[in-house]
Amino acid sequence: MQIQVLGEAVYPSPLRTFTDDALRIPANIRRHPGHTPHTELMFEVAGPRAKLYFNPSQVRAGIVTCGGLCPGLNNVIRSLFFGLYYSYGVPEVWGFRFGYQGLDPQRGQPPLRLTPELVENIHRDGGTLLGTSRGPVDTGIAVDSLMRLGIQILFTIGGDGTQRGANDLYQEARRRGYPLSVVGIPKTIDNDVAFVSRTFGYLTAVEESCRVIDGAHREAHSVLNGISLVKLMGRAAGFIAAGATVASQDVNFTLIPEVPFKLEGPGGFLAALKDRLSRRAHAVVVVAEGAGQDLLAMNSGERDASGNVKLGDIGVYLRDRIEGYLRAEKFPFVLRYFDPSYLIRSRPADSEDAIVCDLLARDAVHAAMAGKTGLVIGMLHDAFIHIPIELLVAHHKRLNPDEVWWQSVLAATGQPALFE
Repeated sequence: MQIQVLGEAVYPSPLRTFTDDALRIPANIRRHPGHTPHTELMFEVAGPRAKLYFNPSQVRAGIVTCGGLCPGLNNVIRSLFFGLYYSYGVPEVWGFRFGYQGLDPQRGQPPLRLTPELVENIHRDGGTLLGTSRGPVDTGIAVDSLMRLGIQILFTIGGDGTQRGANDLYQEARRRGYPLSVVGIPKTIDNDVAFVSRTFGYLTAVEESCRVIDGAHREAHSVLNGISLVKLMGRAAGFIAAGATVASQDVNFTLIPEVPFKLEGPGGFLAALKDRLSRRAHAVVVVAEGAGQDLLAMNSGERDASGNVKLGDIGVYLRDRIEGYLRAEKFPFVLRYFDPSYLIRSRPADSEDAIVCDLLARDAVHAAMAGKTGLVIGMLHDAFIHIPIELLVAHHKRLNPDEVWWQSVLAATGQPALFE
């Protein structure tokens, strides 16, 4: 749990308030009366330190965004730049183009020098000013490039694969004796990062999903036996589907990766859907993209450029199975299928996510200037913390069907706890 530092911090900070380096936040704040755990994870509290490792006037920093789009990417870039440039007086901040390939001169485009004018209004737009891509980079070539450019601080904005790559860069730089601070900001719209209460972009995704569900509900309600099937993001965790269900209160069935379900049989999903239509003449179904993968024939284990197992399309599969089942039952219906994933992830951040983006970015700047490295910034129990990258990538967060989150979904939809 010890956060790595590049060396002794000797330069006085230009800031006026500071966080004690000894402060810690426990991973779990729930306690049984009279029980004191013998061992527990304690995270270093993020924030400005009184002494800096880097002389701000001599620092060059870099920023890279990787993986899929997520609301808030531009907010993070902008706040990283302003934190470096205005709070600490760092003279040069560079943006590496189109993900990690920007760290390879043979594959990527030249880095972009950031200025106040360039980043001034980018937070109003979705996407990322720097561009993004999936896939790794040759670690040796990337560190060669960083050393040649004199980059001493690198901020990596991305998911598990990005942060594993960030850890490789940090380890390679350390082996070479090059003082490189690598600080990650975890980016996943799915909200499935371990030891992090909420990732940026998640609430925007829930809000935008609710807009889609509202339209889907109107479509289903406007025809006899109307079915609206909405596929939302969530490769391995159903937080967006669950959050949108509870927020909208217009969903009748929610299917997520953490809760397996059966289609056929008297207790299966298809029979439950038909029963709902018989009683209420309409239904709204939300399915997370990673749900029901055991039902699909695609189990090749093939992976995408980010190292993720390629999923079968549960939305299209479910659409076809619903249509086939109801036709065989000679049950009249009208089905509308919605897949808004790319529209949702490319939206600008809402106000709550914008605040989180700013705080994450500024704490990343504070950590880097103090010479901390090999970590990501996270929000836990309404506090911001330093998490070692190696710990982060070794754990995953999932929605627990036995806890209140899923019970709220069941209460909102009225669906059975299991389709079996």
